[in-house]
Amino acid sequence: MSFLEVKYITKKFDKTDVLKGVDISLEKGQVLSIIGSSGSGKTTLLRCLNFLETPDTGEIYVDGKCIFDAADHVKRSAKEIRESRLSFGLVFQSFNLFPQYTVKKNLVLAPQLRAKEEAKANKLGKAVLREKYDEIDKKADEILASVGLSEKKDFYPCQLSGGQQQRVSIARALMLDPDILFFDEPTSALDPEITGEVLKVIKGLAAHNMTMIIVTHEMNFAREVSDKIVFMDDGVVAVEGTPEEIFESKNERLHHFLSAFGNTDV
Repeated sequence: MSFLEVKYITKKFDKTDVLKGVDISLEKGQVLSIIGSSGSGKTTLLRCLNFLETPDTGEIYVDGKCIFDAADHVKRSAKEIRESRLSFGLVFQSFNLFPQYTVKKNLVLAPQLRAKEEAKANKLGKAVLREKYDEIDKKADEILASVGLSEKKDFYPCQLSGGQQQRVSIARALMLDPDILFFDEPTSALDPEITGEVLKVIKGLAAHNMTMIIVTHEMNFAREVSDKIVFMDDGVVAVEGTPEEIFESKNERLHHFLSAFGNTDV
């Protein structure tokens, strides 16, 4: 079994079938890019995988463990669902940073809350919790350095460029040590001249074997960074393969989609 196995995920909103039976798999350390026209189901799939939406049918396995089965989802507690979410980190296209907190506070907030809950559940003393907080603080400094933002740790989001805010969003997702990191159009809200700094960070993560799924319209980037590419069309996986197979595919619908970017040798 692959590190990530997604089996027959479907999702309907009212009477509209948005996902019509999606199957994908990914090995640990690989990068999968998902491409396709608006409305093809890309973002809905990402939201289902992160449990921001609940699939109507299907199963999700991470490292051999079933973390979602639509057949028994209603039986799962809120705590079990939260624990399943910890397998995944999601970087939103609109950053979703807390504007009232500094960059570093945005990074440490969730880990500190989790450490506090664990300390309370295990009846740990204040000294142990303080030690955990110190570890979280050190980790935040290391991750900020890795995305080139050490000097911005005391800034507020409004004081940063869009590219810097997105790098903070990536850093925040990394703080919880996700098994798989998801990106939903990570450069769509950015000016073209600062898109490169975000893509550079993502390439760096790929070089360090971070398992990632990226919804993107950056075709050159998808071809360069991906181990696999999935082309979604009308709620299904229409074509999948290596970057070479995707960009040399004779599939008419895929060919038409790629042509919208200027030519089929994007």
